[in-house]
Amino acid sequence: MTRVIKVLLAEDQSMVREALAALLGLEDDIEVVAQVARGDEVLAAAREHDPDVALLDIEMPGATGIEAAAHLHREFPALKLVVLTTFGRPGYLRSAMESGADAFLVKDAPAAELAQAVRKVLAGERVIDPTLAAAALAEGANPLTDREREVLRAAADGSTNAELAALLHLSPGTVRNYLSTAIQKLAARNRAEAVRIAREKGWL
Repeated sequence: MTRVIKVLLAEDQSMVREALAALLGLEDDIEVVAQVARGDEVLAAAREHDPDVALLDIEMPGATGIEAAAHLHREFPALKLVVLTTFGRPGYLRSAMESGADAFLVKDAPAAELAQAVRKVLAGERVIDPTLAAAALAEGANPLTDREREVLRAAADGSTNAELAALLHLSPGTVRNYLSTAIQKLAARNRAEAVRIAREKGWL
C-alpha cells in the first residue's frame, strides 16, 4: 500500500490556496491535511496535524514563508519544507535555504512538478527551480548585515531617523549610520531606492 504524504499548505490568497489543494488532492499519495492563510498560523497547524511536508508561500501576513520555515525547522527538524514564490528573486532562494527549506519553486510551475517535488523532498532530495538557482549564483550573497536589513525594513514606511531609533531601541546616529552603509552597499541614491533595490533582489 502506498504511503500517503500529509501536506500543510500555507498561502494567503484563497483562490490560489484552494487551487493548489485541489490539484494536490488529485494525487493518490498526497493529502492536504491543513490549510492556513497566515504565516503566524503555520506553527500551530503543524503541531495539530503533524504533516510530512509544508508548502509555504513567501508573501503572507503575520510572517513570511521564510520566517515560518525557520520556526518549523527549529521545532520539527524532520519536517520537509517547500517554499513557493510568485517572485523569482535570487535573494529569496538564499534566505529560504538558510531557513532550512528543502525545495524552492515558483508558483506557476506545473502541478505535476509540485507533486513530484513533494515526493522528492520526502525522499531526501533537494529541489530548486534551475532558473532561480542560476540567478542566485550570478547575484552573489546579500551584502547587508542583519541589523542593516532590520533598519532598512523599518525605514520602508518613511519613518524618520528619530522614529526608527525609538522603534528599534537605537540612537538616531546609529540608525543614520546603518542606513548610510546600506545605501552605499546597494549603490542607491537614497533610502527609498535602497529599500526598492533590496526588495527586488529578495534581500529584505
